[in-house]
Amino acid sequence: MEVLIGVDPHKGSVALAAIDEATGELLEHASFLQDRSGLRALECWAKRFPERRWAMENARGLGRHLAGRLAASGECVVDVPPKLSARVRVLSTGNARKNDGLDALATALAASRNERLAPVDPETDSEVLRLLSERREDLVAERTRALNRLHGLLRDLLPGGVAGKLSADRAARILRSIRARGGASDCLRRRLASEVLRDVRTLDRKIVDLNARVETEVQASGTTLT
Repeated sequence: MEVLIGVDPHKGSVALAAIDEATGELLEHASFLQDRSGLRALECWAKRFPERRWAMENARGLGRHLAGRLAASGECVVDVPPKLSARVRVLSTGNARKNDGLDALATALAASRNERLAPVDPETDSEVLRLLSERREDLVAERTRALNRLHGLLRDLLPGGVAGKLSADRAARILRSIRARGGASDCLRRRLASEVLRDVRTLDRKIVDLNARVETEVQASGTTLT
């Protein structure tokens, strides 16, 4: 039996409806949390249907993570626009109100009646750019934390503190200008500031390299907008 699994994704959970693709008969409803254990349970649940494919509502939006995960594991996944599944829900039930179980069923029925839906490709340009963008955000946040820590150490070493924007080069100049003092705490602060400065420089290099990778991927994707 060929089974089509409709998926209605939400931020914290997913609702599913499995139908017999030949007849449209509902076989089973299910729901799972959108976390690591929930998605593993979802994949185990789906194995009861050996001949299966997936219909994901809004696969480029709320369903992006799960759709990409399924497609990357070799599953056949199609993207169902929300307007299409909503239209099927209204025609099937006469009710325009949202309901997770009905939405998942409507998504499956919409896919069974439409052969022109776009398949989900796990290696799309947008997915690569999303991953690189998220990595850059992580590096920038880590650099900001390191600079804040460095700013605090220099503030404690300099009378009056450090005013204005701090960069690795400016921090290095300030650190060189600070005269060594005899206190153990000041010596430790200087040593820690030097270590944090090295971290900032490393993060700066990683961000520059990642910017170049993003630019290369943008050019390869056929667009000029970074």
